[in-house]
Amino acid sequence: MWCLKSRDSAKRESGELKHTPEAVETWVAQLCQRFGNRPIAMTLEQSRGSLVFMLAKYEPLRLFPVPSTMSASMRKALYPSGSKDDPRDADVLLDLLLKHRNKLRRLSPDTETTRRIQNLVEERRKLVDEKTEHINRLTSHLKIYFPQMLDWFEHLDTELACALLERWPTLEELQRVSPAKLRTFFAKHHCRDHKLIEWRIPAIRQSIPAIRDRAVIEAKSAAVKVIVQLIRVLLEGIADLDERIEEAAAVHPDFFIFQSLPGAGPALAPRLLAAFGSQRERYRNAGEIQTYSGIAPVIEKSGKKQWIHFRWACPKFLRQSFHEWAGHSIGYSIWARAYYQQQRSKGADHHAAVRALAFKWIRILFRCWKERAAYDESKYLAALVRRGSHLVAVAAIARTG
Repeated sequence: MWCLKSRDSAKRESGELKHTPEAVETWVAQLCQRFGNRPIAMTLEQSRGSLVFMLAKYEPLRLFPVPSTMSASMRKALYPSGSKDDPRDADVLLDLLLKHRNKLRRLSPDTETTRRIQNLVEERRKLVDEKTEHINRLTSHLKIYFPQMLDWFEHLDTELACALLERWPTLEELQRVSPAKLRTFFAKHHCRDHKLIEWRIPAIRQSIPAIRDRAVIEAKSAAVKVIVQLIRVLLEGIADLDERIEEAAAVHPDFFIFQSLPGAGPALAPRLLAAFGSQRERYRNAGEIQTYSGIAPVIEKSGKKQWIHFRWACPKFLRQSFHEWAGHSIGYSIWARAYYQQQRSKGADHHAAVRALAFKWIRILFRCWKERAAYDESKYLAALVRRGSHLVAVAAIARTG
């Protein structure tokens, strides 16, 4: 459903639109002809998805994505019954556009080079999450009928572990294989640690089946063969995306900034580049990124009471990127490690301390991004000395220690 109001009319129009390229093309062409290709503001209850991508290519359209929580809250306030009605939802979105446009952020696509990295790193993360789900399911099955695999292999998401389970999914099948054939198999799959191989082979021969219920073993082993095939496909897909991300990041003019960050590495540096983008005018200050990403906490006040809590409504992937990088930086940055330890000494748990560190890092990175300058640890430490920061003493101890 759509709802429309022209500037020179008090009447609202409405209709239905099929989410097909042909229907959207016809509908937008009619709007452009009607309004003489002048700018047309439009709200949608999504910031991603097929419809957004289809509409983003039309130059006259000015898209304002509406967070689902915002439209839901307004719908609940105006229509407390809670009944679901598509025409009413379209009216709510139109009201938000007409009366509260200052609360909405216009969708402004970044450069093609940046959008390529943004889409690649997001798709990679989805594949990694999917792989994790399959590994958890695989682990659950193996615990029932073949728990020894969890002792012999620290990580199941390796080519060696997957190939072994795909070929010999049960302990009984694996024990029928000769030691010589197992050594050949390990060598073929790039396992050349002689001590590890000679530890695994006797362990395989001496192991006792966890269960002997053939009905369970048959079902679980059949499922395991399918799961490891899925994991192997996902591993190949992730490796392919890693190559594409590396290629895209290498030609991006801002990549050197994020590549210079301690602990970023080949996985997190492109994600941080995707988080900031290339539009310097998008954020006026570091506080806007801290809030938008969900790193900044929420402060609530009521009367004389005030409380601070975790921010739930935010782009989860964005917050995850900053959180993971801040955690990695502890092992690479002297002052970051000192700041993290200081937060822990105040009683903060690990994740709260990492979020506090990410909050601080964003301010530094925002400055580097705005000035198009690489991060320099020595310069920042010198700035801490000039300001008389208490972190200097802790950092100096860590350096000499």
